Amino acid sequence: MNHYETVFILNPVLSDEQIKETVKKYEDFLKGKGAKMVNKEDWGLKKLAYPIQHKKSGFYHLFEFTVPGEAISEYELTFRRDERIMRYLTVKLDKHAIAWAEKRVARNKKQA
Repeated sequence: MNHYETVFILNPVLSDEQIKETVKKYEDFLKGKGAKMVNKEDWGLKKLAYPIQHKKSGFYHLFEFTVPGEAISEYELTFRRDERIMRYLTVKLDKHAIAWAEKRVARNKKQA
């Protein structure tokens, strides 16, 4: 089981219900592949550094999870096929990145 982190940007014209439905779809997809969700974060609507599909903002979400490596290619294929997703990035975390992610989660909980 490898440790991964995915950040994806949803189209800003989606309703709150559509956003929740899309996030749940990808979470259920990962759980169906045997993933264990470590952390989920909703970063909200943010301005983009440059326009994507003529949009200047997007809804950011982060998933941190462990899953067998074979599931990632199919996971990213579903992102490419979904018109609601403007961009995504999945990275495999090493031990230093995992430690940093744990500190970030602890810091966010302390601020909340």
